[in-house]
Amino acid sequence: MTLEGRDYYLDLRRRYEPTHIKLVVVAESPPASGLYFYDPTGITSEALFAAFMKLLGISPSTKEEGLREFQQCGWVLVDATYEPVNGLKKEADRNRVIERDYKLLVDDLDTLVPDRLAPLILIKKNVCELLEDKLIKDGFNVINHKNVVVFPFPGRNQKDFPQQFSEILEERRALQPKFF
Repeated sequence: MTLEGRDYYLDLRRRYEPTHIKLVVVAESPPASGLYFYDPTGITSEALFAAFMKLLGISPSTKEEGLREFQQCGWVLVDATYEPVNGLKKEADRNRVIERDYKLLVDDLDTLVPDRLAPLILIKKNVCELLEDKLIKDGFNVINHKNVVVFPFPGRNQKDFPQQFSEILEERRALQPKFF
């Protein structure tokens, strides 16, 4: 991954970072397809974007509008790595890239939530398994509690994602209402 590639994605995200972060969602990486969550020129039917809009009860007419609403909710999505890894055939190769970029992820999170108190939800099985324990050990407030949240690929995962995500949020709302 080039630093320029990472900077490109971070620049897109920074336009929509909330002033007060209530929730950080950690996903795997931008997709090789180029359909990046924070690209306002994309379409509202992109899988991850559409899943979050539905979860939040938002029906934007444009992606830009939806990103502004996401921002207003106080939510921010970060990637474990900014090297698109979904094109790699072996999961072990994807995992190596995520592990390689762990320090960059921690630096990114420290910029967003320097006190490390904002709740983090990890999505996608390998991200949950690779990063939950490390992030907790490093003082971040990961609220998955070993619950895997699937990526909302078309099909069954689109139905499982909101349920899994909502269950984690509801549990945390009861314990930490100031963030929600």
